[in-house]
Amino acid sequence: MLQTVRTAADTVDVLEVGSTGVRALEPLVLVTIEGRTAYYPRPSPSQTRTIVERAESGSVGADDAEWVVEHAADVETLPIPSDGPLAVGTRRVLGGCGWVDPEGGAAATSSAAALARDDPEAALERLSEIGLLGRGRGDASQDAPVTEDVSVARETAGDPVVVVNTNESDRRNETDRTLLGGSPAAVLDGAFAVAELVGAAPGDIVVYTNEDDDLVRHRARRAAATVTDALEAGTSAGNPDSPQVVAGPDEYIAGEFTMALEALEGNDRLEARLRPPGPARHGLYGRPTIVQTPRTLAQIRAALLEPDAFDAADADPGTRLVTVTGDVETPATVELPTGSSLSAVRDAVDAPDRVKMACVGGQLGGFTRSLEHTATAPALTNADLGTEGVVELFGTDRCVLATAGERVRFASEENCGRCFPGREGSKQLLSLLREIYDGNYEDDMIRELTRVMDTSSLCDFGESTARSVETAVDRFETELEAHAAGRCPSGACEVSQS
Repeated sequence: MLQTVRTAADTVDVLEVGSTGVRALEPLVLVTIEGRTAYYPRPSPSQTRTIVERAESGSVGADDAEWVVEHAADVETLPIPSDGPLAVGTRRVLGGCGWVDPEGGAAATSSAAALARDDPEAALERLSEIGLLGRGRGDASQDAPVTEDVSVARETAGDPVVVVNTNESDRRNETDRTLLGGSPAAVLDGAFAVAELVGAAPGDIVVYTNEDDDLVRHRARRAAATVTDALEAGTSAGNPDSPQVVAGPDEYIAGEFTMALEALEGNDRLEARLRPPGPARHGLYGRPTIVQTPRTLAQIRAALLEPDAFDAADADPGTRLVTVTGDVETPATVELPTGSSLSAVRDAVDAPDRVKMACVGGQLGGFTRSLEHTATAPALTNADLGTEGVVELFGTDRCVLATAGERVRFASEENCGRCFPGREGSKQLLSLLREIYDGNYEDDMIRELTRVMDTSSLCDFGESTARSVETAVDRFETELEAHAAGRCPSGACEVSQS
């Protein structure tokens, strides 16, 4: 598609951008002239040539455009149509995705890193007053104030490190991949700001990606050099090293923040580290280390540059990114204000007519019958749902026992093996779920095992596995009882009672 556009273009500028997050619209061609942008989702090669020819004649918004948006000529974020999937939620940290040059773009405009460099104490106080929480499974401060680890790292002896943890092998979750692939300069600006707060050099910022994400890694490298040059322009610091961009294994456990450090140190066998001490005190090669996901770093940048957009009175200030997937034709990544309901995500995708259940939290999320939950960490945690940034929607033909069982089997095969609850508990849990098909439903034993795993696992792998089963049992108990009686209510399973 890009080659077709460039071949057809003569006088117009052609820019390749990242994904908007709404995959159903892609490939997406935008034509922008003097404060007017037309959207053309999924055009054919011949349609693309026609679009380019019209653009060269100064025409924007012919009858075949899906949307036409009027906006300021110098707008720095994607102009949003009044309806359709892009209008779902807001686009604060997603604003550059699908609009800016992913290999530069936002780096030369407002800089959170420059603000943090000029007055680090004021920047840290601003983040502390807002009470910003970590956003992802790969954050050392997931669902906890980001300033706690920053303060510890500032006080700890040694040369600090900042790790941008983008290694997510769960392809249900496109949040961090969308951000780093579409607006890497903004993510890196947030990483540079954190580095300024803890006293880390640019060369001690490490962007840790999944080995399969070649395009994301390429864009991150180009953007890292651009952001470094922009930050150092006009200073006497010389030409510092750019952040390192590296690849990690395509394994689910490799995204857990302590196992990310194990992978970065080159260990072949990844195991969760004992805590305390956390990475902020003893991290990469024993150095004080901040580990944050792109989602969190983008929020940090926004909080430093636009503090008035964050309400410190909220339990979870800011926005949360969510990938909507499951029984949908095409997934979409949207951004929800944390006071809004998860139910809004249905408008971003072609959801089933009847949604029987949702799994909130990704590979090892929690099951629910309702999406009427506020998109905040406290609300989701209190509902035993995950905050990892995934909402899977399932239709009436999905079996909760089979779906939960698949996840427990994954946990039994993919856990790091270091702690007994995660290693043996997942195997025992899988066995107990299989016995339901044979007519033996040990409800009390399942609940006790999930309680033990939840309270004694070394990392959140075992806790999340327990959550998946516990919520399935709590909210779909009659279905499990039906399986024990020899019947699958959804008709998805072959059940034979022995």
